[in-house]
Amino acid sequence: MNRFADLVSKAARDMAGYFPPANPTSADHPRLIKLDSNENPFGPSPLAIEAMRRALVSASFYPDNDCTELRRKLASHHDVHIQQVLVTAGSTEMLSLLCQTMLASGLNAITSERSFIVYAMAVRATGANFIQVPMSPHADVFDLDAILAAINPATRLVFLTNPNNPTGTVLGAAAIDRFLADVPKHVVVVLDEAYFDFAEHFAAQRKLEYSHSLESVRRGGNLIVLRTFSKAHGLAGLRVGYGLGPPGLLDYCRSIQETFSVPSVAQAAAMAALDDHAHIAQAVSNNAAQAHALYDELAGLGYHVVPTFANFLYCDVKQPAAEVSGRLLREGIAVRPLTAWGAPNCIRVTIGTPEQNQALLHAIRKQGAGPQANQSAIRNPP
Repeated sequence: MNRFADLVSKAARDMAGYFPPANPTSADHPRLIKLDSNENPFGPSPLAIEAMRRALVSASFYPDNDCTELRRKLASHHDVHIQQVLVTAGSTEMLSLLCQTMLASGLNAITSERSFIVYAMAVRATGANFIQVPMSPHADVFDLDAILAAINPATRLVFLTNPNNPTGTVLGAAAIDRFLADVPKHVVVVLDEAYFDFAEHFAAQRKLEYSHSLESVRRGGNLIVLRTFSKAHGLAGLRVGYGLGPPGLLDYCRSIQETFSVPSVAQAAAMAALDDHAHIAQAVSNNAAQAHALYDELAGLGYHVVPTFANFLYCDVKQPAAEVSGRLLREGIAVRPLTAWGAPNCIRVTIGTPEQNQALLHAIRKQGAGPQANQSAIRNPP
């Protein structure tokens, strides 16, 4: 037995940990095409890169612990008060802070099955109970009525990812509004909108009203909205996220936040990235066009593909996902098998550039990874 097993907390002993995606610098895959982590295929904004270079000359100084200028900029951008903004080392730090602030042994947090895998880790690290509610039996979306029914006096947090990771599905603004109105006052809802930029574009195309989240924040109430610079802004490696919500709750989170957790280079890059509307528009428009094209191709190969509102596709490959992802990795393409999410026959594929997506399709056909790969290869030679 591990000699520390009797010394560490039960929460630490029971923690499964996070299984990282493929390493892009691995010697085994020197030209790896990463379609496994929902990153921006165009990288950071040129404005952000220049801001990072300028910030490096001050790297000998500690960063602004309160991220004052970035918080002020975000507050103006979202038309909220600066006290309603907390900047963190990625939205994952915001999740950890909320769980540390709100949870303890005997309490619980609720989300849906097949949702963001970090929720479980953040909750269980506090010793609290983590409750997963089945998804709607009719679609790959959250069952809000079932989540409401699962709330009990010991519930403190409910996590809703919108769009959901890994399914890419959304709940419309009206459904979220009704849900928030019915949630008891002792519960804080965490509305995770990491893929907001992509979802807003898809919703406009499909004539769907996507989100009233910021209006809800401005009105007050028990709601935290999460946003990140890791996706459309292309700053995943810098770890910059933020929460928007009640000043009182954010103050408690701020009081236990790791000191200097957001580096000065990351703060500078985020402020510059926020201003580069052309870079964000490029990422969003490429994503929309390639989502439709990749959906059609993957469906044609025999996969069950869920229409997305994010920058990835959720695919039932109708065979063990680990085997499919392993074959693709040998071809230099990384996708995410979803066994850990309770979907052993499903993969999540980041929507890349046209060239990256064609490389993926070529690898699938070459490896026979799709149920209809042989027939498709005849119709569509690589």
